[in-house]
Amino acid sequence: MLRYSLMRLGLFAACFLVIWGLVYVRVLPSGLGDSNLLWVMLLALVISAPLSFVMLRGAREAASVQVSARVERTRANLAASASQEDEADDAARAATQGS
Repeated sequence: MLRYSLMRLGLFAACFLVIWGLVYVRVLPSGLGDSNLLWVMLLALVISAPLSFVMLRGAREAASVQVSARVERTRANLAASASQEDEADDAARAATQGS
């Protein structure tokens, strides 16, 4: 999961640098007034999102498998814990009813 997040961040940074360079050489328009940085960040976000969807498909699927395995382990642990609590509760009730 960390690998995928770092790859997304890297892709965003690469898009930011490319767009900033294009704005600097005036191929793309700059923002209004002091909003140039915000404009470049927004444009980099809009461009990097579909690029990451296409380019990082394998890493995203690997992260998805990792997350779903972790969720299944957590569910199994919770179920085991709940069954232990149920057994202890049943034993305590049986002990109090038998007395």
